[in-house]
Amino acid sequence: MSKSVDAGCANKDKMTGEIRLLTLKTESELEGLNGYLASASYLSGEVPTQVDRVVFDALSGPPNPEKVHLARWYKHIASFSADARKQFTGVNCDLTGISVTLGPELAKGLCTTSVKPKKKGKGEDKLVLKTAKGTRDYGPRQMTLRADVLEKIVKCFHRHGAETIDTPVFELKDVLTGKYGEDSKLIYDLADQGGEILSLRYDLTVPFARYVAMNKIASVKRYQIAKVYRRDNPAMTRGRYREFVQCDFDIAGAYDPMLPDVECVKVVSEILESLKLGQYSIKVNHRRLLDGLFESCGVPEDKFRSICSAVDKLDKCTWEAVREEMVGEKGLSGDAADLIGEYVKLSGGSELVDKLQADPRLQGSKAAAEGLEAMKLFLHYCSIYELTGTVKLDLSLARGLDYYTGIIYEAVLQEEAGEESVGSVAGGGRYDELVGMFDPKGRKVPCVGVSIGVERIFSLLEARNKDESIRSSPTDVFVASAQKDLLEERMKICTLLWKAGMKAEQSYRANPKLLAQLQYCEQNQIPLAVVVGESELKNGQVKVRIVKNREERKFSRDELISILSNLLAMDEPKF
Repeated sequence: MSKSVDAGCANKDKMTGEIRLLTLKTESELEGLNGYLASASYLSGEVPTQVDRVVFDALSGPPNPEKVHLARWYKHIASFSADARKQFTGVNCDLTGISVTLGPELAKGLCTTSVKPKKKGKGEDKLVLKTAKGTRDYGPRQMTLRADVLEKIVKCFHRHGAETIDTPVFELKDVLTGKYGEDSKLIYDLADQGGEILSLRYDLTVPFARYVAMNKIASVKRYQIAKVYRRDNPAMTRGRYREFVQCDFDIAGAYDPMLPDVECVKVVSEILESLKLGQYSIKVNHRRLLDGLFESCGVPEDKFRSICSAVDKLDKCTWEAVREEMVGEKGLSGDAADLIGEYVKLSGGSELVDKLQADPRLQGSKAAAEGLEAMKLFLHYCSIYELTGTVKLDLSLARGLDYYTGIIYEAVLQEEAGEESVGSVAGGGRYDELVGMFDPKGRKVPCVGVSIGVERIFSLLEARNKDESIRSSPTDVFVASAQKDLLEERMKICTLLWKAGMKAEQSYRANPKLLAQLQYCEQNQIPLAVVVGESELKNGQVKVRIVKNREERKFSRDELISILSNLLAMDEPKF
C-alpha cells in the first residue's frame, strides 16, 4: 500500500504509491488484500479517502463474507451517506480512469494501491502479540504517575463543587451522528449484532447531553473520567491515541452570562498549576465573534462551519495550506480568505477587544458585536480570578466541533527545550443547543465545559520523569522473618497491621531468606520493615527497620502500631 495520508491538513494529502487497476483473480491475491485490511482501516491511510469512495462506488455488491476484513471495510464505508463519502479526504492522483464492476466475489478487479500477496511459510499462523494500533499497555510505574495526576485533577473538581457520573462506553449511532462535523468519520462503528446500531463514544460531551435530556435535568455541575475512542491517525509520543482517557468538567443550567464559563477556565488554570507542567497559556475566542468575522469577510452563511473547520487546523498547518483548503476545497473566494487571514493572526487581551469594536468592517455585524461584548465581560471576570496573565483572546482559535455555540477555549503548554510538542492539553466551550437536540420537546439546557487532555499530560510527564525513580508499590510495611518456621508469626503480624488499616505485605514463601526480603523492600521503595526472629519472639518484641537508612530498633508488640503510625506520618522516617 502507499504511504498513509496526512489527514491533519487537507491540502498536504499526498500518496507516494501509484494508483492502479489491480486484477484480483486468484485466491492468494484476494487473501493478500484481505490480510492487508486486517491491520489497516482504509485503502489509503488512517481516514477514508477518495480512493475508498471510488472503489466503493464501483462495487456491485458486498464482498464475500468469508473475506472478513474486506467485508468490514465495505460495511463501514456503506455506513456513510453518499454526500458524506463525497467529502472524504482528497488525494493527489487522477481517479478519473478508475471504472470497474465488482461482483460479490471481487473476481473482476479492484482499484487500489499496490498490495503484496500474503506470504506463506513457516510460522504463518503464529500469533503476533501486540496491542492494537493507537493503544498501549500501562505498567505499575505508568499507572502510579496517572493516579497521581488524576488525584490532583479530581481534588480541583471537588473544590469547585462538582459531582461525578458515568455513561455507557457505546451509544446508539444516531446519538453521535451529526454532532462532530468533519470529525464524524473518526467514530468507531460496532458490528450489527442483530439489534441496535451502536458506536463507541467519541467524547464525553455528547453522552452527557443525552444524559441530561433523558433524565430531564435542569442544572448540574458534573465531572467524568472515562475512555473514549477515535479512528484517528495516532501519534503515540504526543499522547495521541485511538483509545484514551478524557477528563471532563461541565456546568449545565441557565445562569448569568460568563460566570460558569470563566470558572471552567479557572479550573483549567488550577489544574495546570497543581501539575507543575511549566508555562502555559489559555487561548479563548467566541463562536459569535467568528461568525461575525466570517460574515464581514464575505463568507456565505452556509460555509461558516466548513470554514471554521479549516481555521481550526492553523495550530498544525501553515496559513498558506489553510488558505488553499478554503479556496480550493471549500470554494471560498480568494479575497474573502485573505481578509480572514488578516484577522486570524491577531491575539491579545482587553485592548484587542477595544480595537475590534472600533473596526469599521466588524461594526456592521450583529454577531461580531455580541461576541465582542461577551469577550469583554469574560476578560473582566478573568482579571478578578487572577487569570489575566495566562488568558488571551486568539482569533485563530476555532475548535471544529459543530456543537459549540458561544465561548471556546484551549490551553497550550510552552514546551521546554528539546521536548516534542504535545499540542493543546485542555479545551472546551459553550454548547447551548446540544441538549435540545435530544429532548423530544426541544427543551434547551445551556451548558459549558472543559476537557482536560490527560493522555498528553501523561505522555509529557512520563518523558520528563523517565530517569527518575517512581514508587509504584503502595505498601508501607513489609513483614519479614529472620529464621525458618516463622510463617505463622508473620501472618499474625500482618493481621494486626491490616486491622489497623496499614498497607502491609509479606513473602509468599514459607521460609524466605532475610536478605532477599530486605532487597525486595529496597527495590520497591517500601519505607518500613518489621522483622521477627526467634530472640524477638521469646521477648515479645519485633524489630522495626527504616529501609532507606537501614536503621533498626526493637519494640514491644503492644507499641508496634503506635511506632509505625508515627514513622509513616514523617516525610523522612527516623527514630
